[in-house]
Amino acid sequence: MEVKAPKALLKAQKLANLLDTAIKLPFIPIRVGLDSIVGLIPGAGDALMLIISLRIVWLGKSLGMPKTLVAQMVKNSAIDFGLGFVPFIGDLIDVFYKANQKNVRLMERWWVSQNKESVDASTQQKLAQWEAGLDK
Repeated sequence: MEVKAPKALLKAQKLANLLDTAIKLPFIPIRVGLDSIVGLIPGAGDALMLIISLRIVWLGKSLGMPKTLVAQMVKNSAIDFGLGFVPFIGDLIDVFYKANQKNVRLMERWWVSQNKESVDASTQQKLAQWEAGLDK
């Protein structure tokens, strides 16, 4: 029995990585994404990134996440959007805030909690297969 994450969660993970951590900066151990770069465009860049960020929220809602968690995701996106209105400092803080990653972590924790028995059973099965392979 193999447990796989739903497509909506996988899409959200890919999108969050693109938006928050897709690019490694040279010489410093910080990763940025399109959100940090496009967000440098005053107003329009932040608005565009908010729309894309809300796609992750929608994916979470489509999984059936509770309204309280969806509201937290909207709050994270709104904070990220609001930071963009503070010249320079807001853009700098945005590099570290990573709202999309926060939202995906909320989705992941919720999904695992909803599928804990299946995930645990699958993990035990894979562990047993691995241990059997060591005995050979």
